[in-house]
Amino acid sequence: MSDPATDDTGEDGDLLETLASLPSFYHPTADSAGGRVALYYDVTGRNELHVLDPATGDLERWTDGQVPRDARWHLRWDAGGDRVFYHRDDAGDEQNDVHAVDRDGHSETVVAMDGQVVLADVGADGETLLVGSTRDGQMNLYRHDLPTAETVKITDYERAVWSGLLSPDGERVAYATNESDDYDNLDAYVANADGSDPRNLRVGETGAEAAPADWSPDGSSLLVSDNTEDLERCGIYDIERDEVRWLGDGDAVEEPVAFGPDGERVVALRTRRAAVAAVVYDLGSGESRTLDLPEGVASVPREGSPWLADGRLLLTHTTSDTRPDLLAYDLATDEYEVLLAAEYDGLDPGRFVEAEYLTFESDGVADTEARAVELEPATEYEIGALLYDSGERPSPLVVNPHGGPRAADQRAFGLYTQFLCSRGYSVLQVNYRGSTGRGREFVEALYDDWGGAEQADVARGVEHVLETRERIDEDRIVVFGGSYGGYSAYWQLLQYPALYAAGVAWIGVTDLPDMYEHTMPHYRTELMEKYLGTPEENPDLYEERSPIEHVENLAAPLLIVHGVNDRRVPVSQARRFRGALDDFGYTEGEEADYEYVELGEEGHASSDIEQKTRTLRLLDDFLDRRVGPAEDEGRGRDGTGDGNGH
Repeated sequence: MSDPATDDTGEDGDLLETLASLPSFYHPTADSAGGRVALYYDVTGRNELHVLDPATGDLERWTDGQVPRDARWHLRWDAGGDRVFYHRDDAGDEQNDVHAVDRDGHSETVVAMDGQVVLADVGADGETLLVGSTRDGQMNLYRHDLPTAETVKITDYERAVWSGLLSPDGERVAYATNESDDYDNLDAYVANADGSDPRNLRVGETGAEAAPADWSPDGSSLLVSDNTEDLERCGIYDIERDEVRWLGDGDAVEEPVAFGPDGERVVALRTRRAAVAAVVYDLGSGESRTLDLPEGVASVPREGSPWLADGRLLLTHTTSDTRPDLLAYDLATDEYEVLLAAEYDGLDPGRFVEAEYLTFESDGVADTEARAVELEPATEYEIGALLYDSGERPSPLVVNPHGGPRAADQRAFGLYTQFLCSRGYSVLQVNYRGSTGRGREFVEALYDDWGGAEQADVARGVEHVLETRERIDEDRIVVFGGSYGGYSAYWQLLQYPALYAAGVAWIGVTDLPDMYEHTMPHYRTELMEKYLGTPEENPDLYEERSPIEHVENLAAPLLIVHGVNDRRVPVSQARRFRGALDDFGYTEGEEADYEYVELGEEGHASSDIEQKTRTLRLLDDFLDRRVGPAEDEGRGRDGTGDGNGH
């Protein structure tokens, strides 16, 4: 393992500090004229709102501390391009209000309500905002009038409402919700702008999920998604004819993003083997083409416009070993310009580790003894995973399950992954059943089975790597995850204790009934109930699949980290697990059974540089003490060199 004090940053450099402080941008979005791009950027050391001129490359900072330190929530321009709307909460608690700031840095509150407020759309009339809010309990849509500051509720559903979109003329609204008896269902709706006369478009079959993504420029049609045929697909829904034209051949998951400015093209994102490519469909011919970019992950702004004034497409691109660049892509020439290049602050970009994509078979039962819940074989799937080789021989391994659970690890640059590799740890990320990018069946395989076959998929991934990669040190395997990945970290340690030498559970779920009671309303219905039913309906499942019920199986040092302001996974989850450990006789301390850290002024993780640095230091210190350095510090990826493949 190489010495971070002498690694790329100079004799006295601190690699951890350097990595965590590399400037990052978030949520780029073009104004309605396409002449400017608003984005969050932390080049000053703190997240601030900046505005980029794509024609000149000039970057202007509009704020000085007015916006949140954590850049979790998106930005939107106002209709005239004079102000930018942003979300502000209290120290990461996600109980947002909507604010606006102008070029002079003047900021004011625009929409303030109890609960979480999310800006869904901005009307072209310059007077109307569409927001989602949990003010009355469930997430529903509200129409806000800027001149009068009046906010009126326009939907009132028991299930959460998503994807609120105002039509170009402002007379209609599209959204997604579920009124059916099938809890897995999601339908696309169109209603009048005041919420009256809602119409279920019945885009897909009942039980599938359909949602609107964008209005056509003339308001005659909607770009929609649907997963009736298993893999998510893009379609053009004709409002007057009440019919859908589906795009593509259905051989990969495709997620719709936006119409082109002329209404003759649409942009979608296509996922294959943990890579995401931007795809453009010509609606006249129905043909598609993939943008000419290296294999990695492309993303296109979903909130606001992705189109620049000269017709180029605004997008972000990253790979597993290169940091994100902001690009302007010319669809006519297949050439692109880097508008905002990733910064490396003296680090050699070649030092970063490229992911290897691998697959293995899993029937939902691991070879390792299951100590918490005995599982029966489930559907056998080919499971995909990403493996990052640190170069150490033998290499300790960090198993890093993703959050969500409806998410996936992709071939994108990861700060924590690359930091762990720099410390000599190889990293394994498993896209277990329930992950996105594989279709409806694969997602639904996790329904009614949290803590079951998907956890066996993760353990099988570890077993597969041990069977096929002799370089991995089987005595130094660690599990580390956040959110649902934190749930997985707890569960891996308690279900498969023989696999792990240590674990780190960050903002993780431990007690399912308590989580159900205290999370936000839309997480209660659209996450807990959708996957597990209610505690009243399935009390045995809620109990059996709660890590807190199996604390007696903990056999390796555990670090528990949780933000005190977390409203998604409340801090009570960590506190209750800590109490259960104490009740069972475990002891807390740096040399004891477990360690416990609460992060003040932080919610469900953070992009803030200081907070990222703090979390990395906690992780680094714990691993150094509990797992230790490599046995042979002098060997690199090829068995020679400095541990970084140089």
